[in-house]
Amino acid sequence: MNQFEIREVPGKGRAMIASKNFAVDEIIFEEEPFVSHQFSWNAAYGYAACDHCMRPLETLVENVRRLANNNAVVVPLVEHDPTAAWLPQFTQCARCKVRYCSEDCLVEAQKRYHRVSCMGAFRADDTHPINVLNETWKKMHYPPETGTIMLIVRLMAMYQQSNNKPEFLEQLQSFQALIVNREQKIYHKMLGENFEVQMEKLFAAFCNAFKSEEFAMFTTPDAFKTLMGILGTNSQGIATSVLAQWVTKVSDLPLPDSDKEQLDTVIDDIYAKVGDFAGEFLNNEGSGLYILQSKINHSCVPNAQSTFPYSNDIVVLKAVAPIQQGEEICISYLDECQLERSRHSRHKILRGNYIFVCQCPKCKAQSCDPDVTSDEDEDDEDMDDCDDDDMQ
Repeated sequence: MNQFEIREVPGKGRAMIASKNFAVDEIIFEEEPFVSHQFSWNAAYGYAACDHCMRPLETLVENVRRLANNNAVVVPLVEHDPTAAWLPQFTQCARCKVRYCSEDCLVEAQKRYHRVSCMGAFRADDTHPINVLNETWKKMHYPPETGTIMLIVRLMAMYQQSNNKPEFLEQLQSFQALIVNREQKIYHKMLGENFEVQMEKLFAAFCNAFKSEEFAMFTTPDAFKTLMGILGTNSQGIATSVLAQWVTKVSDLPLPDSDKEQLDTVIDDIYAKVGDFAGEFLNNEGSGLYILQSKINHSCVPNAQSTFPYSNDIVVLKAVAPIQQGEEICISYLDECQLERSRHSRHKILRGNYIFVCQCPKCKAQSCDPDVTSDEDEDDEDMDDCDDDDMQ
């Protein structure tokens, strides 16, 4: 039984409300995604991940050497490689050769969508309509990525393979946020300045990929915009990394202080090497739609945090502050560094990426602060109409 409920809060919309007290670090819930998919460019650049759950498919040494573009990099303590236990379970689809971390993931994928989405030998055919659609998307949405059209492709496969289409559609509609008067901003965020032309090209490629009458309800301009709106407002970023997992494991080893210092130096050196070549792109990255997690609102003083401790696409929501029964459960849509910036900067990021103006206690308390600080860009014309945007 869930220890929270989803309620409509006046002036705010849906919200997750605690139905019991939660202590710091207490797990509020764990959730598998309704659908998830690796980002298109992330996959194209060779970031190897399970096609179903996004678990890393590289050993620690393979991962570090690829990220550093250097086969001479030496990694110590490889006996703590998180991938080692999974290696014997790695498998692939016999037809299309898509890789999975285990037979369980292969079976689950076959059960939910892969039976119809498997492209067989056409997976390597650049002229296949699905590949054309993906390439069309990639030309519009360069790294750093915030979404992928392949998430919608997988949704179409799930719909086609579903034995209970009304239930599938009901679940899909649960993600449909109110995007009236926000549509253009959402599409601008995903597709850039020429989003209207880009949307037409993407829609044409989508319709060409899903010509069957079975998909007719999705291949109208309004239906496609709704799918894109769901992708733009409800998808949760997912990141998995064998290197990060290994660092966590070895950092917790009971080593003498001198050995710990030496290990810290080695870890810093590894991150420096991979950073020189891969920059900030160290993880397998993708996004997913989560039925429960998508109901959680943002706060600049969050009392909960979404984590991915299993190095796959299962999200675990943990309390980061004491939560009282009847209190709203909130997460931050911003990272730790962004949370420390001024109210003005936080609002600019939130409006640009999530299309709302935050009205959390921290933002209200800072409402009289200057609009621009010394370390911020002063090009803020789009802040002038903030009173017209949705509040959260």
